[in-house]
Amino acid sequence: MLASLKIENFALIDQLDLKLQPGLNVLTGETGAGKSIILDAIDAVLGGKATNRWVRTGTEKALIEASFDLDPRVADWLSVNEIPSEGDMLICRRELTAGKGSVRSRSRLNGTVVKKPQMEELRHLLIEITAQGQTLQLGSPDLQRDWLDGFGDKTLLQQRQQVAIDYAVATAAKKALDTRRRAEQQRTDQLEMFEYQSKELSAAELEAPDELEALQIEHQRLSHSVELQQQSYQVYQILYENDGGEACADMLGQAESTLSDMLRFDPEVNPILDMVSDALAQIQEAGRQINAYGESIETDPERLEEIDQRMAQLKQLCRKYNRDLPALIEYYQSIQASLAALHGEGQSIEALEAAYQSKQKTLRENCQQLTQLRQAAAKTLERSLVAQLKPLAMERVKFKVDIQSQAPAAEGADLISFLFSPNPGEPLQPLVEIASGGEMSRFLLALKACFSRVDPIGTMVFDEIDVGVSGRVAQAIAEKLYQLGRTHQVLCVTHQPLVAAMADAHFHVGKHIVTQPLAVIATKGQSPTATEEAKARAKIADQSAKTGKAGKTDKATEAERTIVKVTPLDAQSRRDELAQLAGGRSHSEAIAFADSLLVQAETIRQAG
Repeated sequence: MLASLKIENFALIDQLDLKLQPGLNVLTGETGAGKSIILDAIDAVLGGKATNRWVRTGTEKALIEASFDLDPRVADWLSVNEIPSEGDMLICRRELTAGKGSVRSRSRLNGTVVKKPQMEELRHLLIEITAQGQTLQLGSPDLQRDWLDGFGDKTLLQQRQQVAIDYAVATAAKKALDTRRRAEQQRTDQLEMFEYQSKELSAAELEAPDELEALQIEHQRLSHSVELQQQSYQVYQILYENDGGEACADMLGQAESTLSDMLRFDPEVNPILDMVSDALAQIQEAGRQINAYGESIETDPERLEEIDQRMAQLKQLCRKYNRDLPALIEYYQSIQASLAALHGEGQSIEALEAAYQSKQKTLRENCQQLTQLRQAAAKTLERSLVAQLKPLAMERVKFKVDIQSQAPAAEGADLISFLFSPNPGEPLQPLVEIASGGEMSRFLLALKACFSRVDPIGTMVFDEIDVGVSGRVAQAIAEKLYQLGRTHQVLCVTHQPLVAAMADAHFHVGKHIVTQPLAVIATKGQSPTATEEAKARAKIADQSAKTGKAGKTDKATEAERTIVKVTPLDAQSRRDELAQLAGGRSHSEAIAFADSLLVQAETIRQAG
């Protein structure tokens, strides 16, 4: 149960400390008085989406704190999430800090910072808010399916969880099969490509990474064989044997002979003699080698043609594969390895297909069991909902949960539709297509009443659930809300005096215009407390006294602000509020009507 709600600088609320009671709590006030702001604050403190408009204009931070009585389910949740307990209370606190175009927020449970998913999970254990416009969602098949499942027992919910698991498993098996099929097609394509490339490169007999370079050298030699022969003979003559004169070897021989004669007279020429002797030996060896080289060179046109063809083949392959010859050889080797791997592929499409079909069969079987459980829950919901609708001035209503088959999904293989007929002789039709606004409101209230018997949630919030109804229907709704209040705490925003008269606790919500010293607003940037405002006014009064204007307030030093206040109503003020809600009569008639409503409400309480 929501015990109290504290709010600071939230929307139009500067400060609020609201104590709620067990049973039916009612909020009334003029349209636009700010009643929905209270519900927004409850939504916010339990993790609702934060917006800049929630932070009061002129302030930087808003604060909401909600205190709930701790029940065993919530205590267990706190224990699982390692959040300390605070006696028999749970304190939810949320701070909102405005920024440029955004708002930052932080949530705490009993002083421990928690994340948004945790708050959303806890929210479902604490409170259920039925807001304006939710009747428009009644036509959603997904929501109708969730409501039906929620009305079922634990077996149904467990079966739905099992179906979700089976669907995930079957989906994974289908994905594996599709992936394997794509891989098989890719494998076939790769095999064709690799086999073609392997055949082409194998035919080229690629072995030596430097083959192309060697061929280029041999090609140069064969292309210039005549020049090389002539030039080698010229070198031979210069070095060793010159028909037209002395060769280099002859001159070095003469130098060696002369140095040998000199050595007899001076030993210092011996190193020079050694160098000349060595040079002579090298020249003689070079002459013999150049001679042998020249004799080895032959003109071979056939070999030259072979080299041209081989070089053209290698260059064409290198261009085609965009690699040099060493890299092309490495690529050929990698192709061989890839072919071996592809030929050795062990996964079987047939095995994956069989596994997928097996998972689909399990999914269909569990979906069928889920359908049977839903059919049983539907019968119970139909009887319970009709029983709840009859006291709401819908005595001849007919209601049916239509369950049609569809493709299996995570939520099962059922398409749920709520069919409705409010009048005798009219066929059952989809609820959203035939029900009026008042009928939709009553249907939603009856649905919540049905769920209250199976849902242990402590607090139920209704935002103008009675909109669009009056007279006998409004009275029926008032009694239904009161009955819900016997087993749950109910918080209801209403404009109906019939509903308000049944309240266990009645609060008036209203807007008020107040003046605040600009000095406080300018210095604090937030709404002042009463003490701070009094000090600011005293300061302004002192300044006025010094200027000879004591006792007067300078309007330039004050600003008007709108605030929302929530006032608990005692017996007399509640009587006046009911008279105000009734309206359309003289004051005496309105008071008399309010008295009659209170007497009638007391009679219903005593009868209950």
